[in-house]
Amino acid sequence: MLFIAGLSANLQAQTSSKPSERSSFQTNLFNLEASANEPFRYSATLKNGSGQARNYALDAKLPPGWFASFRTMGSQVTSVHLEPGATQEVSIEISVNPYSKPEKYAIPVTAVSPADTLRLNLEAVLKGAYKIELTTPSGRLSENVTEGSVEQIVCTVKNTGTLPLANVELTAQAPPKWEVTFEPAKVERIDPSGSIDVTATVRIPDKTIAGDYVSTFTAKTQNANADATFRITVKTSLLSGWLGILVILLAGGLIYRLIKKYGRR
Repeated sequence: MLFIAGLSANLQAQTSSKPSERSSFQTNLFNLEASANEPFRYSATLKNGSGQARNYALDAKLPPGWFASFRTMGSQVTSVHLEPGATQEVSIEISVNPYSKPEKYAIPVTAVSPADTLRLNLEAVLKGAYKIELTTPSGRLSENVTEGSVEQIVCTVKNTGTLPLANVELTAQAPPKWEVTFEPAKVERIDPSGSIDVTATVRIPDKTIAGDYVSTFTAKTQNANADATFRITVKTSLLSGWLGILVILLAGGLIYRLIKKYGRR
């Protein structure tokens, strides 16, 4: 009887240990390559092969400045509850510190329950970063113009990242009836640490009311974009000013004559 009881206990121990060995945390694609501007996204499957329900806390060991988030069924989570034998798809999104050195990083991810720890070893191959800056050679972002005039503003597009920029397009948002064109309007390539000057031609309509106006210039690629906000102060032209003074003087003279002529009656 003791032998049978011992055999039964041994069989129960084997039965309880075998299912736990079938618990797993796996992915079909553990190695991804991306730039620092975009997150690394992995899809994994978490399985509870034990005979008991378990809560698995999710965590990732990351380089400084990196951030990981976990999602199941569209919701962000920090842990997953699994019934015996159940599986759950887990989406893992890792955001990169933009100043990280381009190289391959090992990302250990764990799912920890009170009974076991499941490990998933991911790899993130960081290519570099896309960065772009739009400014002027002097850094000045203001201009004084005259209504009805055509002004040219020299802009500088800089590649401040570690990857080449391709097909850089220049556009503008200006006040109504203003026209802004760029030469060139599209730059095929700017290498890292490189820059190129672009001329913006701004046409200010006639009879524009004097004052401060804002125009936003944009340099955009598929991977990065930059804005520069210009304050453009419009002044009345000298000819318009003299015409205004002349009209005032004529009106004043006419009123004086009318008063002089009809005031005596």
